[in-house]
Amino acid sequence: MTEQLTTTPDPPEAAAPPLDPGPRRLPRALTPFRHASYRRLGSALVLSTFASGIWVVALVWEVIRIGGGPGQLSFVSTAGAVGVLLPALLGGVVADRVPQKLILLVVAAVELTGMGVVALLSWTDVTQLWHLAAVSFATGAGMAFYYPAYSAWLPALVPERDLMAVNGFEGMVRPTIGQAVGPGVAGVVVGAVSPAAALGLAATFSLLGLLALTTVPLTPVRRELPADGAPAGAGSAVSTALADIREGFVYMVRTPWLLATLLFASIMILVMMGPLEVLIPFLVKDRLGGGPGDHAIVLACFGIGGAVGSLVMASFRMPRRYLTVMNLMWGVGCLPFLVIGVADAVWVVAASAFVIGVLFSAPMVIWGTLLQRRVPPHLLGRVASLDFFVSISLMPVSMALAGPVSEWLGLRVTFTIAAVVPGVAAALAIWWARLPADELAHPLREEPEAEEPGAAEPVAVPTG
Repeated sequence: MTEQLTTTPDPPEAAAPPLDPGPRRLPRALTPFRHASYRRLGSALVLSTFASGIWVVALVWEVIRIGGGPGQLSFVSTAGAVGVLLPALLGGVVADRVPQKLILLVVAAVELTGMGVVALLSWTDVTQLWHLAAVSFATGAGMAFYYPAYSAWLPALVPERDLMAVNGFEGMVRPTIGQAVGPGVAGVVVGAVSPAAALGLAATFSLLGLLALTTVPLTPVRRELPADGAPAGAGSAVSTALADIREGFVYMVRTPWLLATLLFASIMILVMMGPLEVLIPFLVKDRLGGGPGDHAIVLACFGIGGAVGSLVMASFRMPRRYLTVMNLMWGVGCLPFLVIGVADAVWVVAASAFVIGVLFSAPMVIWGTLLQRRVPPHLLGRVASLDFFVSISLMPVSMALAGPVSEWLGLRVTFTIAAVVPGVAAALAIWWARLPADELAHPLREEPEAEEPGAAEPVAVPTG
């Protein structure tokens, strides 16, 4: 102690030079791009989403080019919706048994083939309506397998601390690239050249996305499967698939936070998607005197809001009260429908749609991360498919009910229901499932930063 008290400091000239601060840290929303595997997957996501955005618009104009009207377009769209819905639960079973990269490669190949075939049919002027419906069905079925596999794959590619940013990036890409940039480019190409040119462009970017996806490492399924692999007989395969689906349902029913949130989400989708998709166009047209351009502005504001909400949420850590914050944001996020119901100008509807987009997409980042961190890895694909099934199955029901309900109760009352019911349902879900106690008992603390640059890279499965 005496030596410590009498020791004199080094003279200024002997002081060590200041340490090099090193490279500047990336913003939290960009941290997943430190990992080569996710840079490749992110590139594939952007390219395939851009291709899908072009495809949606080009498909509409191909229907019109061959003389189709609203009925024919509805037929093609319904084929796609049925394609998504039928195998939705099976997609989760496959995602928990087959390496997810292989699933995504097959889905990308199906989409590329469909886009290429329709482009060729259009170019040679031999397209028929059933061609478009069949391709729409096939690409829709591919989407049912894509979402569970993608969700189950992410935790194998990036560490837990980066999952919020990954889900935020995805939430930003879909509205900006898939709902704005892609359709915008498609509209220009269709108008300047032809639907065939736009379809060919979609196929080209789909091919680029497939090539980018091949560079992502193949990772093993995070589940212990029987040593003999898949069942040999068809009957055995069916029974195994049904047993897997049942296991996912049992986990959902026995997990209060998951069951409560899915039940709440189903109510929210039922009461708000119809007013958003079906009633706002008529509100803009009949009450506010607007046209298609005004409706496009409203949809663009909703998409931009979704991108902003996703990016902002990706910039923060997981909230300590993650379940409460997530459900309350969804519930409160529907309140702007009250403003839409009494709006007297298009800009008011657009601003309200922006707020809805922000508060609808930001909790989705928490939700995706929550599933990937709290659901056991061997069940993640099936739980993701249950989530996907709830989302897509009630959307057409909501859209079918929106018109008759608005004619019976009026637009203002219908928008009021869309605004108030989700908030009440969110409060009930939080109370019934005791979410505040659950989130405190299961904190989602982030792991410390890895020292080694390649520490988070996945272990690849040998392919040869």
